[in-house]
Amino acid sequence: MTPSLFQPAPPSAPRANNRGVLSAAANGLDTFITHHGGDLDRVFGHAGIDPEQLRHPTLSLGLPNYCQVLEEAARQTGCDNFGLRYGEQFQPQALGLLGYVGLCSGTLEEALINFSEAFPFHQHSTLIQLVDQGECYRFDYQVRHGAILERRQDAELTMGMAMNLVRHVLGPKWAPREVLFEHSRPQDWQEHRAVFDAPVRFDQACNSLLIPKRELTGKTMPGHDPVLLMLVKDAIRQLGEADTGPDLLECTRQLIRTLLHHGEPVLEQIAEGLNLTDSALQRKLRDFGLSFSQVVDQVRQDLALQYLRQQTMSISQLAPLLGYSETSAFSRAFKRWFGVSPRQWRQTPIN
Repeated sequence: MTPSLFQPAPPSAPRANNRGVLSAAANGLDTFITHHGGDLDRVFGHAGIDPEQLRHPTLSLGLPNYCQVLEEAARQTGCDNFGLRYGEQFQPQALGLLGYVGLCSGTLEEALINFSEAFPFHQHSTLIQLVDQGECYRFDYQVRHGAILERRQDAELTMGMAMNLVRHVLGPKWAPREVLFEHSRPQDWQEHRAVFDAPVRFDQACNSLLIPKRELTGKTMPGHDPVLLMLVKDAIRQLGEADTGPDLLECTRQLIRTLLHHGEPVLEQIAEGLNLTDSALQRKLRDFGLSFSQVVDQVRQDLALQYLRQQTMSISQLAPLLGYSETSAFSRAFKRWFGVSPRQWRQTPIN
C-alpha cells in the first residue's frame, strides 16, 4: 500500500464526493494514451475531462465523461481494443480504495465479495453483483446510465480489472471459465480470447466473468491486513456518507435527455420533474455558472456527437431525438457549436 493513501488531502485539493466514478479508475490513463500515440489535450478535451482531476483518486469524474474518454482514446489512437489493453495491465492497487478493499481481505473469495460490495461507492449508475451459480461465481457488470450509449471500452477495461484481482493471487496464467460481453463482436475479437485465455461471447445480456469456486478455495490474499481492511472500509463508507444527495446538475441533464425527443425542453417542465419552482432551478443552475438554455445546449451537443458516431442513423433521423422539429434547425445549431455541419463532422476521418 502506498503511504499516501490515507494522508489528508492538501487544502487545495477538491472535496471527495462521488457522483460518477472515482478518478482512481483512470490511474495511468494519460500515460497509456500517450504510449499509444494519442493526443492528450484532444482526447480529454473532447470528453470534457480536466486532466488535473486525475491527480485526486477520490475525486469524482462524470461517468458519461469517463466512458467517453475511453471511446475517444480508442478512436484517436487507432487501437480498437484500447479498453481491453488498458484493463489487461491495470493492477488492483492502482484502483485506490476499491483495489485495497480486495487486496487487504483475508481470502480471494472474500476479496471478490468485498470488491463487489464496495464497487457502488466507487462508481454510480452501475449494476455490479457477484452471483453464486453453484460451481462458479458470476461477476456481473453493466453501466446503467441513460446518457451513455457507447460503453464497450469501459466494459472490457472492467472485466480486465476483475480478472487481475484474481490473477494477483492465482498467477498471470489463471483464466476464467468464460467471459461475456453485452456489445457486439469487434473486428479483432481474437485478442479478447488471448487476453482472457478463455471462451469469449458477445451480444450477451450483461458483461460477466465466470470464476470457478474450486479455484478460490483456501487461497489467502498475500497482503491480508485486517486492520488496514477496516480502515479502507471506513474510508469507503465515509465517501458514501459524503454523497448526501442527488447531483442537481446531473439530474437536470438526465431529465432533459429523457424529454428531448418530445421537443424543445421547457424550464417549467424540468423544474416540476425535480420538485422545484422555476426560479429555484434557475438559481441553483446559476450556482454552477450556467443558465437553463446552456444546460440544454450541453446535453444536445453531447448526444449529437454520440448519435453521429452511430453510422446507422441519418442526420434527419437524429434531429428529432435532440428535440428539433426540423433538420435545418439542428444543422444550424451544430454549426454554431462546432463550426462545421453534422455531415462534414461525420466525414472527418478522426471523428
